[in-house]
Amino acid sequence: MRLPSETKTTVCWLAPAKLNLFLHVTGRRADGYHLLESVFRLIDVCDELRFDVRPDGELRLSTRFAPIEGMTPAGEDAAPLQQSWPDDADLCVRAARLLQRHTGCSLGADIAVCKRIPVGGGLGGGSSDAATTLMALNALWNLSLSAQELAGLGLELGADVPFFLYRCNAFARGVGEQLTGLDLPAAWYAVLVPPVAVPTASIFTAPDLTRDSKSVTIESFSAASGYDSPADFGRNDLESVACRLHPAIQAHVEWLKAFNKAARMTGSGSCVFAEFVTEAQARAVIASMPAGMRGFVVKGLDKHPLRVAVQ
Repeated sequence: MRLPSETKTTVCWLAPAKLNLFLHVTGRRADGYHLLESVFRLIDVCDELRFDVRPDGELRLSTRFAPIEGMTPAGEDAAPLQQSWPDDADLCVRAARLLQRHTGCSLGADIAVCKRIPVGGGLGGGSSDAATTLMALNALWNLSLSAQELAGLGLELGADVPFFLYRCNAFARGVGEQLTGLDLPAAWYAVLVPPVAVPTASIFTAPDLTRDSKSVTIESFSAASGYDSPADFGRNDLESVACRLHPAIQAHVEWLKAFNKAARMTGSGSCVFAEFVTEAQARAVIASMPAGMRGFVVKGLDKHPLRVAVQ
């Protein structure tokens, strides 16, 4: 990918999904935000965003839903061009408006989003789209904000946004904004998509959510996983609540555990995943899914697709 010099538009800006290899809730701040520890892994299923700069300051959004390549059963996710929610509720638009307010920029943009990351699945699609919007418009509007400034803006949009702006795999603390880069081994993942979308608030407000997990260190994560199978480490503290509220998630986790006992939910759900050494192993799992179950295979990334393109 290259950045434009004279042109006002890019061909395509990618927004990758993520997996939480583990997710522990270690406390709760006085303002109600939960303290987390997690390892974020970038994966190679991406939303695609295009931007055309407008001189009038207007922000206009179009969203198209497209199937993930290799999704089984095929074709169920295809949908025509549509506006899926009001512009004011979309994180791309909110990111662009926040950037306008912060910098006083008078430019606008037409934003086109091709959604491939499942919505409401805990894969971070909305947060990743917001991060890519900040990076793209920072470049296209010639704002020259630093990575630290963009990360500060990203945190106003959501706890996962700073990770996508960090642009590499990371150990996360705080509400998700305290990031330390990690080198993770090559891995493939079978990802299942239960037929439910989980509102994050319903998980974090649940009275039975574990909020006192013991803090871990990067060293303990590295030692326990041996860098052979990092997804074997820890657990997802949100999973038990999500499974109680949505039995379909529990059913998908249990089915996947037959192939890898460390199978678990990512984020606040609903998607669940298992790690494998080879692509063939992951594809064999997806190929054996019972009728009606949906899933796909992804590869773990070492870095964000925009790591080199955007400095």
